[in-house]
Amino acid sequence: MLWISLASLALLVGGCSLLAERREADARAEYPPIGQFVDVGGTRVHAWVRGTGPDIVLLHGASGNLRDFTFDLAERLSARYRVIAFDRPGHGWTERLPGYGGPGSTKGESPQEQAALLQQAAAELGVTSPVVVGHSYGGAVALAWGLSKPRDTSALVILAGVSNPWPGELGTLYNLTGSSVGGATVVPLITALAPQSRIETAIEGIFAPQSAPKGYIEYVGADLSLRRKALRANGQQVTSLRPHIVEMSKRYPATLTMPIEIVHGTADDTVPIEVHSEKLVKQAPRARLTRLEGVGHMPHHTNPEATVAAIDRAAARAGLR
Repeated sequence: MLWISLASLALLVGGCSLLAERREADARAEYPPIGQFVDVGGTRVHAWVRGTGPDIVLLHGASGNLRDFTFDLAERLSARYRVIAFDRPGHGWTERLPGYGGPGSTKGESPQEQAALLQQAAAELGVTSPVVVGHSYGGAVALAWGLSKPRDTSALVILAGVSNPWPGELGTLYNLTGSSVGGATVVPLITALAPQSRIETAIEGIFAPQSAPKGYIEYVGADLSLRRKALRANGQQVTSLRPHIVEMSKRYPATLTMPIEIVHGTADDTVPIEVHSEKLVKQAPRARLTRLEGVGHMPHHTNPEATVAAIDRAAARAGLR
């Protein structure tokens, strides 16, 4: 009977793969690139660039893309800064780095590797001494950016960012999408069959206890993150993150000497403030923490004025304004 079960599973996955291809085609058509492409050693990086002034680099979180920033925050900043928002590797319209995402792969690009790629893309765009802003997982990439180029990074702004090792395990979904078996079986099912109602519920859960702003769900392009390659990239990057954070955190006191502004909500249960930002503010000598009482994981949307103020303070402390 085993062969019958395996055959049935193969048919199910095969059928879902066809549905997944159709959904991915629809996502590409509905949410095309909104920026420009930069070639970095054969890897295509998607960048959105607007404005004039000191350079601000924006790095999005897990399961996201640069649209999360261009919905509102980037436009708020572009009147006084040159804003460069990137899709991280494997997300949105940026390709994965060579050697990642192949058949049976479970390895995700490290924050250091992602930072290095985006630093090269930024250099191609003429970016110099930027203020680097990272949200959630993007906070880890921003910290890796500062660790690798401390003299060329004017300041860091960490928004509900991952900065320190966390206790316990990640959720089942990450473990499945990041594994070779789950990537081959579960991922096509999610891409093909995830209903819009479930997507909306997931997004609202990320914003809780606040709500997503009007129009955000329609704009952000969640279906881009549901593509099979994006789901695998996200799962692999998240499940392989912790060891990199362990090593990175040892270097914060000596290396992260630039101004750092941290913004974090006290009600964030995705990246808890007590595990991450309350430790980071003690580790980095010039870090300052803005606690947003009762705020969840998306402060740049729910509290944009506080976020912009933190970026302005970082720029001023760095002598850019």
